[in-house]
Amino acid sequence: MSDTSTAAAPNTPDAPARDDAPAAHAEGAEAGPPTGESPAAPAAVARGGRVAYAVARWAAAVLVCGGLGAGTAYGIASMDRTDVPGLATESDGRWDYPRLTLPALPEGLQRPHSDGNRHRIHHADLRRLLLPAPEGAMVDKDLTGGWTKDSRYLSEYAREHRPDLRQKLDDYGVRHIAARGWTMPDGTTTRIYLLRFTSSSLVVEFHQSALGMGLSPDTALVGAPEARLDMSMEWADLTGPVTLHVYDEVRPLGAEHTRQAYIVAGDTLGLVVQSRKGAAEAVPFQQTVLLQSQLLG
Repeated sequence: MSDTSTAAAPNTPDAPARDDAPAAHAEGAEAGPPTGESPAAPAAVARGGRVAYAVARWAAAVLVCGGLGAGTAYGIASMDRTDVPGLATESDGRWDYPRLTLPALPEGLQRPHSDGNRHRIHHADLRRLLLPAPEGAMVDKDLTGGWTKDSRYLSEYAREHRPDLRQKLDDYGVRHIAARGWTMPDGTTTRIYLLRFTSSSLVVEFHQSALGMGLSPDTALVGAPEARLDMSMEWADLTGPVTLHVYDEVRPLGAEHTRQAYIVAGDTLGLVVQSRKGAAEAVPFQQTVLLQSQLLG
């Protein structure tokens, strides 16, 4: 468990209290250059098969802006005013994301995993840390990259879990929630939620208490009544300072196949949900999770 002290929340004057207003449009992930150090290489990918080869290819694309690190993959969080490729190519199932940039920080403030940022606070506008929709996507009219209500986030979970989870959102001091969703031409739907807390320790406690972090999540999604830890990739080697808990729906599947990932990154908890009728492909899910992790790292 990390430091249990609570830090003052960053100044985000335009962020409404939770449930105060409908979701606003994000300004996009393109604005504002990042600052910091160079990223490190993804260390490992899943063994065997065509998917492993494809993932290895696109995961390696994050190396274009930096060299190898000693066992730690820093993603893009530590880069100094440098664009990061959207890992976009054709033929292997990857989606064509825009080039990604980190938003600029107010003068004197540091990235969440910098040495001087003890409480791992994201001082950037949370909406601008959301992964943008890829080319060809139809954006969810209710999840356009702005603030969203607790009720919208809670709707992802099975009905029996919602009352307890709603109470824990208050108990652990969730400040606000940003979200974006889209549907691809093949029917794959993606929803990303970023929950901001007042300190990194509260994120860890909320994740453990409200959601669970073992071989199966304690709080089931509507689309995945039973899920198990996804062992298809060595995720920890690819995400550096953030922590991933990635789950795949247990077979036999229903009408849709749902994949999910929780991203623990400083004062922010991310949820990525991806589903598709029949089967949700592994490559675009892995690509989406890793890119969102890097934006939060």
